Amino acid sequence: MKNYLEYKGYISTITFSSEDMTFFGKLEGIHDLILFEGDSVSKLTLAFQNAVDDYLKTCKEEGKAPEKTYKGVFNVRVSKTTHKKLSEIAIKNSLKLNDLVNKSLHFLVDNEDEVLGN
Repeated sequence: MKNYLEYKGYISTITFSSEDMTFFGKLEGIHDLILFEGDSVSKLTLAFQNAVDDYLKTCKEEGKAPEKTYKGVFNVRVSKTTHKKLSEIAIKNSLKLNDLVNKSLHFLVDNEDEVLGN
């Protein structure tokens, strides 16, 4: 089951309010806060597509890049046991821990559906 929408390379998170009987979405991976809503899946989808199109148009008019900039650096917290085992795997394979993590992440990116069961 997908809890997101995708359009023109942009992804949104989706939540449902049973109190309001409305779906709410947030455009992810951008510098700005763009929200949209709909009381049905089709209305939500249309609102999402309109939000993306409007956001891209606004960014073009303002001469700014719409996508968030990623540095390629982020912190990951794991248990002490996992940290130790990963360090041991890296040592046994003559790798730095960072290189082992990079290899693992690349494997996940290349095999997302298989690994995550999508």
